[in-house]
Amino acid sequence: MRLGAVIGRVTLSKTIPAFTGGRWLIVTPFTRDHFQNRREQPKGLSRDFSLIVYDNLGAGIGDTVGYVEGREAAMPFPQPTPVDAINVAIIDDVFYTPPT
Repeated sequence: MRLGAVIGRVTLSKTIPAFTGGRWLIVTPFTRDHFQNRREQPKGLSRDFSLIVYDNLGAGIGDTVGYVEGREAAMPFPQPTPVDAINVAIIDDVFYTPPT
């Protein structure tokens, strides 16, 4: 699982029936600097790399989410479904103490 910040949503004109009830989020992954500098919300999110994540949990813009990619992203669906990343958690707080 990776963590990222929701920076937007995607609106589709057509969708696959398996995706009914969910939505698509634009997520920017957290970098190593985010955790090492102990920031609550990353100030300098890299907007160079973002990905589209399927969400059926109800995350919104500005939320921190945990997402998985690859084959694991399609596992919650009963039929084979074309999805690359899925939101698996909405994160309240992140506590990180770097090793000394």
